[in-house]
Amino acid sequence: MIARTARRTLLVFALLLAFAHSAGETTLAAGPIGATPAIIAVDGLSAAPRAGRAFKNLDPEYKRASYYQRLHSLIVGGTWLVPESRVTPLATVAPDVRALRENGHDATVTWIGHSTLLVQLDGVTFLTDPTWAEKSGPFGGLVGVRRYTPAPVSLEDLPPIDFVLISHDHYDHLDEPTVRRLARIFNPTFVVPLGIGSWLADRGITNSVELNWGQSVKVKGLTVVCTPAQHGSGRTLVDQGHRLWASWAVLGSQRFYFAGDTGYYSHFKEIGDALGPFDLAALPIGSYTPRSIARPGHISPEEALQASTDLRAARFIGIHWGTFDLAREPYREPLARIAAEVGRRGLDPAAVWIPKPGETLPW
Repeated sequence: MIARTARRTLLVFALLLAFAHSAGETTLAAGPIGATPAIIAVDGLSAAPRAGRAFKNLDPEYKRASYYQRLHSLIVGGTWLVPESRVTPLATVAPDVRALRENGHDATVTWIGHSTLLVQLDGVTFLTDPTWAEKSGPFGGLVGVRRYTPAPVSLEDLPPIDFVLISHDHYDHLDEPTVRRLARIFNPTFVVPLGIGSWLADRGITNSVELNWGQSVKVKGLTVVCTPAQHGSGRTLVDQGHRLWASWAVLGSQRFYFAGDTGYYSHFKEIGDALGPFDLAALPIGSYTPRSIARPGHISPEEALQASTDLRAARFIGIHWGTFDLAREPYREPLARIAAEVGRRGLDPAAVWIPKPGETLPW
């Protein structure tokens, strides 16, 4: 017991030291970096409110748990301090990389793990919140939470990536080694919320476009829309809220929605009314406990299905689970709760997808 407490104390100290060390690394900029495609306003969507340097959520009652409470919950209640039998790798499948490379028109989605999806639409290939990290945290993962389900395909084996969507700057959604590798290998366009473009530029990645909620840009013939989310941002103790968080809609011959990280609020209906119906909505189903801390910024499995209904989505794919030791709930609990809620609501199980990592589905 004493040894475990000592380990926890050392880990807390290491995390705080890492956050403080990185606090001065990024110079924030208010606008897009370099020449960008035309940015178009989208009717029916709210822009992000702001108070001083910090962005705010649409919900006026939103109140996030303190930084200390969140860090304490992660350290004391997480599954990552010592090995636990209740966390085991998910079964993975090797995606057919050749088929993905040769696909010039079919809409497909491949779950890589956590919030990382490889999506193909109208001959364009893009990634959401890419992370191939073995540990998620500062210093390139030197300190942080371990990945217990490996990525089912190497980053280098991916088909050419046209663009990358980033929802926010938390370490499990914006992994610095991963985005550096993507930029070096594929030079994709990074489509990001306000403030993240300058973070990328500080690391030599200048092929990016920053958007506010309610703005859109054309990339390879697809319309990419920055849409609201209810969450937060910050990679250090001193930059909380300085970079915007977002969800994303990608519109072509079909319509795709990516929630990133979010709590439940009326923004889902606002997006569904403005841009729906969607053919596929990717929504988080894990890391929703303890509810006293997680509720403002993380939806439960039941709320995820309600959000899909608000979005008027024909198909649902569950993400943000089964990958990193972040969650307090048993790692397979989201599956049981999704199945129970599908039955309670009388939904079509064939339209609610929880794929294996590496599994490719047509949509």
